Amino acid sequence: MPVGGLVPRATDDAADLVVRNAKIHTGDPGRPRAEAIAVRGGVVTAVGDDRDMAGLVGPDTRVVDALGRRTVPGLNDSHLHVIRGGLNYVLELRWDGVRSLAQGLAMLREQAARTPEGQWVRVVGGWSAEQFAERRLPTVGELNAAAPDTPVFVLHLYQAAVLNRAALKAVGYTRDTPDPRGGQIVRGRDGEPTGMLLAAPSALVLYSTLAKAPVLEGEDRKTSTRHFLRELNRFGLTSAIDAAGGFQNFPENYRAVTELAAEGRLSLRIAYHLFPQTAGQEVDDLARWIEVVRPEDGDAWLRLNGAGENLTWAAADFENFAEPRPELAAGYEAEFEKAVRLLMENGWGFRLHATYDETIRRDLAVFEKLAAEGLFPAGNRWLFDHAETVSPDSLDRVAALGGALSVQNRLSFQSEAFVRRYGPGRAAEAPPIRAMLDRGLTVGAGTDATRVSSYNPWVALHWLVTGRTVGDLVVRPPDHRVDRSTALAMFTEAGARLTGEEGVKGVLRPGALGDLAVLSEDYFTVPEADIAHIESLLTVVGGRIVYAAGEYEGLDEELPPVSPDWSPVAHYGGYQAAPRTGLSGARQAELLGQAVAESERHHRWRIGRGLASVSEGPPFDPCFVL
Repeated sequence: MPVGGLVPRATDDAADLVVRNAKIHTGDPGRPRAEAIAVRGGVVTAVGDDRDMAGLVGPDTRVVDALGRRTVPGLNDSHLHVIRGGLNYVLELRWDGVRSLAQGLAMLREQAARTPEGQWVRVVGGWSAEQFAERRLPTVGELNAAAPDTPVFVLHLYQAAVLNRAALKAVGYTRDTPDPRGGQIVRGRDGEPTGMLLAAPSALVLYSTLAKAPVLEGEDRKTSTRHFLRELNRFGLTSAIDAAGGFQNFPENYRAVTELAAEGRLSLRIAYHLFPQTAGQEVDDLARWIEVVRPEDGDAWLRLNGAGENLTWAAADFENFAEPRPELAAGYEAEFEKAVRLLMENGWGFRLHATYDETIRRDLAVFEKLAAEGLFPAGNRWLFDHAETVSPDSLDRVAALGGALSVQNRLSFQSEAFVRRYGPGRAAEAPPIRAMLDRGLTVGAGTDATRVSSYNPWVALHWLVTGRTVGDLVVRPPDHRVDRSTALAMFTEAGARLTGEEGVKGVLRPGALGDLAVLSEDYFTVPEADIAHIESLLTVVGGRIVYAAGEYEGLDEELPPVSPDWSPVAHYGGYQAAPRTGLSGARQAELLGQAVAESERHHRWRIGRGLASVSEGPPFDPCFVL
């Protein structure tokens, strides 16, 4: 874009990209604010004023005018199931951001009409009944009416799934199908499945049922992943730490991102974890992986970050707050200790899914036993994920052992269930973020998308700052919230520390990676209610423009068309952006009063100039003519 005052000069150190006329929040205490930034070879080379960029603009430099918009370091989701989410993204109908069940059902009905025989309509996470005006799930009858012949699977959090008649037939559930361990197939008075599946408390019944749906193959998986990464770029995400998860096998389910990385076509930096999938052979699997790869193998685009979020299946609790806290098996510590010892002795970091303090205390006892042998703290990066009910004593023990935490906005989607079970007092500090930060712990922020929370990081930032759920319920009081700067740092700097990249990521200064986002609204001044509505207009990763909208539309890289062409994403896109909240009632009334006063002043002005009569009657309303 030609910009006045910046004349291209043939220089040896010309930037590849210059973003100017911006309100840059650098995240660098040495220079917290700037107006312009230059990137060369994927790395920031200069941060300063517009005039500082003049000597860095060459004939091939792309110069982008930010038009005074807020610019921030690229966001980093510290717990995102990005690899698994990308494999089937284009097959999923997303209810993320949809404000009414009626709208969601209308989308489902339209999608069923275009879905070919043999394929499913699936709504897989990113929404909650709390966000709907109706405050409820769809019924089986509503799904049958919307799609009488096409299988429909609707997942609600880690709690339940609703299937229509065609889906029950497709998965083969009958009156003779036994309930899986930890789950329930709800049955009617005739003994036949109704279409409701309940996690009781394990979500295995939900995920094993979803696994029966058709999947993408070959190049379609890569295309789906690229479109998912572009959707994440839409919200300013430039990095993510993949937390692995169930039904994510290594290496086959990682092949799409590894091939895209080899081809130079990733638009998001990914640090990934490895999750043993087969109960009973977890330690053997970890031992095999340790022989093959090391943490931090790879590059700035794709790198191994360690094991987890499960090390052994027996040590994992469940986060279904509609059910009582699960009691983990006695004696799981013996095998768990073998896994942790193996990782620590071989320089591997790890992350652990742990919702409840009861689980965290048992895990910490194992770590403290190994600490007596000098294995903790040993420089390996390790952390607990989620930690909604972690106690102050456990946080002190985490700090002593050199650990960290990653928290997610799961309770912005399921606070009502948590409040009903544990009360508003416990919900107010679930998780206790301020207590974590006050101890100097590294606390990364993320979403845990895509099967529970939405992947939109601004929904999570809104929750961190306001304490409000997607249903606008205030759960967290002010003393358990964080300010905007702290919340942003949890989505930038803290995530970088969790992958050992704090020197080059999460901050905009010379030598750091050229990852940034130009925002649609100023995050630091927009009304709190509108934080969730922020998007990126320009997302840059390593100097590459990977997403562009608004005035910048067309500056990003072209993607292949969505395949298959009946994909819900091809018709609806991903996150359904809602309009900004607009004016409060009081402010609206105030502005209307000002308009009325202005009207009266205008009338007096007309009288003073002989353009109207003092004796003019009231406005004529023909409705009152007899």
